[in-house]
Amino acid sequence: MECAKVNHLGLECLEGITPSLLNALSEIGINTIEALAFSTVKELETAGISDDKAKLLIQRARQLVIPKTFITAKELMELRRNIKFLTTGAKALDKLIGGGYETQSITEFFGQYGSGKSQSVLTACITAQMPLEEGGLDGGVLFIDTEETFSPKRVMQIAEARGLDPIKALDRIVVAEAYNVEHQMFLVDRADKIIKENDIKLIVVDSLTAHFRSEFLGRETLAERQQKLNMHMHKLLKLARIFNLAVIVTNQVYSKPDQSYASYEWDAVGGNVVGHTSTLRLRIRKASANKRIVTLVDSSWLPFGECAICITEKGIADVEES
Repeated sequence: MECAKVNHLGLECLEGITPSLLNALSEIGINTIEALAFSTVKELETAGISDDKAKLLIQRARQLVIPKTFITAKELMELRRNIKFLTTGAKALDKLIGGGYETQSITEFFGQYGSGKSQSVLTACITAQMPLEEGGLDGGVLFIDTEETFSPKRVMQIAEARGLDPIKALDRIVVAEAYNVEHQMFLVDRADKIIKENDIKLIVVDSLTAHFRSEFLGRETLAERQQKLNMHMHKLLKLARIFNLAVIVTNQVYSKPDQSYASYEWDAVGGNVVGHTSTLRLRIRKASANKRIVTLVDSSWLPFGECAICITEKGIADVEES
């Protein structure tokens, strides 16, 4: 996916884009050629753009962003060399997930309250700013906060412990508080412009399902909730692939009785919609005061496994560092 060649072009540079079309596209959150290239005709129709005009605009954008529709497996391998890996902050966890959080994909953390999900993503907010040779992505971070979990003081502590300037580290993190499901989806739908303006290399959503879980109650709302959650996840995945960035989401869990009804176990909220869209699914659980066990429960190319990490002033780290 050779997006770099159009990074310097705005939508206004595309043939057939008029000021009125520019405004119409902006209204539905399409502000870049990349976003237009990966849009659908149905999305553009919601902005009052005719079917034929929508097809033409999308085709022109795709010609710039996607030079070929069909490619050989060898060419695909060359394109996948653009994928980068972001260190988690713990070598054991990096090894478990094949080198770190992968760009162009979604990594999901799920676990109970206090298990370390937020500590994991706050650590990633700092490692994402580190140089490439140190396992970072040398870029900015977009943090979508649905539960008021973003802590500037904690981020500064992690940055200082890892050798970064705390103030500069905060300056490279764009924080957006989501107040409900519609607002959360709105923020992601209009993220493309923020990504380009701030050189975003990591998107964090903490937590992905909190608002969905609280607003859609009862079985009669399940279909609508899953439909919206599916759209939201695919928009995140689309951004990851368009801009070659990493996406990390945290997820809540729910208790479910076993067959004997004598004890309870827990599972991730969101069902197959979240499970199928996430490239990696990581279960995290508390082992002791600062020790956590991370289990890789789902991956298309990595085996099931688990490792121990700990929570320190550096965020998450290897156990021997505690």
